Amino acid sequence: MINFRYHVVSLAAVFLALAIGLVVGTAAANGPLAENLNEQVSKITDEKQQLRDDLEQSRAELKKNADFAAEIAPMLLTNKLPNKNVLLIRLDGSDSSDVGTATDGVATMLGTAGAKVVGTVTVKEKFTAAASNAMLLDLAESSAPAGVSGALPNQANGVDTSAALLAAVLVGKTGTPQVEGARTVLSTYESAGFIGLDGDFKAPAEAVVIVAGAPATGKDAKDRNAAALTLASRFDLAGRVVVAGLSANGLVSSVRGDASIARSISTVDNAVTANGQVAVVMALVERLGGKTGHYGIGDGASSLLPKNASVTNGS
Repeated sequence: MINFRYHVVSLAAVFLALAIGLVVGTAAANGPLAENLNEQVSKITDEKQQLRDDLEQSRAELKKNADFAAEIAPMLLTNKLPNKNVLLIRLDGSDSSDVGTATDGVATMLGTAGAKVVGTVTVKEKFTAAASNAMLLDLAESSAPAGVSGALPNQANGVDTSAALLAAVLVGKTGTPQVEGARTVLSTYESAGFIGLDGDFKAPAEAVVIVAGAPATGKDAKDRNAAALTLASRFDLAGRVVVAGLSANGLVSSVRGDASIARSISTVDNAVTANGQVAVVMALVERLGGKTGHYGIGDGASSLLPKNASVTNGS
């Protein structure tokens, strides 16, 4: 009869056999397995270093491109916009810092072309929010100068009405006086948190550059993006407009996607780069000369920059 001791000895023998098998198997496979793992680690390390080298090279090339654009800008832009008053408009959003950097770059290039930036208006996200509609209508009605109020669109769209008012007091032929009451209008919208102001705004601008970033996101994104296009369209009715985007998305794509608006507003889709900032100024020169174009590296761009852009003496 098999007793308990027999079972214990049998189990011990089984476990001992398993342990010996594991040790022998591991020892046999350890050499090839370890060698293979070392090869894989070495390969991954080499690939990682190659990616780092490629990234550094790309950064160096981008810097060289930016340096090249900055150096060639005076040759391309000098006296292209002599004494032209230009208004800059920044559209606030999730990438406001990049939009600000692009705006500063465009301002520098405008100065190289001989233009005067009369001021920069930052349009806050609050301006395009659907919840702001009633307040925008109230502000337009209460602050519009007598000579302007009758020309404002008679409808219930707060963005359209306010954009029309801002365009009326900010845009006009170079050499003409500022619209009476313009400062009051600007201060009213600034105090209400709809816009930010930087500049003296002592004279109207006949040309406008709108710098825009990524499209709006969230549940009301469609309405916000439509509001941005409305803003651009209203300024286009008052003067010459170029939309400068950080990419081909957002306001740039909205303009390019509307056949009617695309015929009167020019766009540049790489304004975050020095190359794009040069293109923005050249597009504005072309626009003041009566032509429209779409430039950059994204969908809908015909070329990197305009060819033979010039402003006619009568513009």
